[in-house]
Amino acid sequence: MTKFQMIDMAGKSLEEIELSDDIFNVEINEHVVYLVVKNILANRRQGTQSAKTRAEVRGGGKKPWRQKGTGRARQGSIRSPQWRGGGIVFAPKPRSYRYTTPKKVRRLAMKSVLTSKVQEKELIVVDQITFDAPKTKAFSEALKNMGAAKKALIVTAENDKNVVLSARNLPNAEVSTVGTMNVYDILKYDSLILTKDALDKIVEVYN
Repeated sequence: MTKFQMIDMAGKSLEEIELSDDIFNVEINEHVVYLVVKNILANRRQGTQSAKTRAEVRGGGKKPWRQKGTGRARQGSIRSPQWRGGGIVFAPKPRSYRYTTPKKVRRLAMKSVLTSKVQEKELIVVDQITFDAPKTKAFSEALKNMGAAKKALIVTAENDKNVVLSARNLPNAEVSTVGTMNVYDILKYDSLILTKDALDKIVEVYN
């Protein structure tokens, strides 16, 4: 077990906690992380691109000139791909880029990025993050007190409306839950802030 210092929202040190070595101290597998990030980004693609083939472009029904005797290359339609305004060869069409990676691969990638956050001193564990009402200024101050970097991902155990609304107007902060956090977002943000409840839930899910 790795010892780790827990703090409060004011940045004050509290008790030392133990991080599970099975999650926060594994051998980092960069290739697995790459596979999962690639999968996440592929699943986010809209796949709405579309262009017309020669069969779909309007016009071109008439042969532009006779087959022989003109001295020019033979042509069957002014909508062939080599013509300006012609159809596109192998035109892209709407499609889904979605696919899935094995569960074991996703779990290993998650453990790898969590380990990297510990090793790079980019992990912050806070006892709790709560607000009586949405308060962006108070949330911004709390991030500074906790020593969070410019870009921070805050992970809570359950969805907290006041926390989400407090962070919504901060351009470099995002709130997620244990169930919705992913490898790409953890890598994208410089600081990973976990509440104590979120940490316990991560151990429960990934152990």
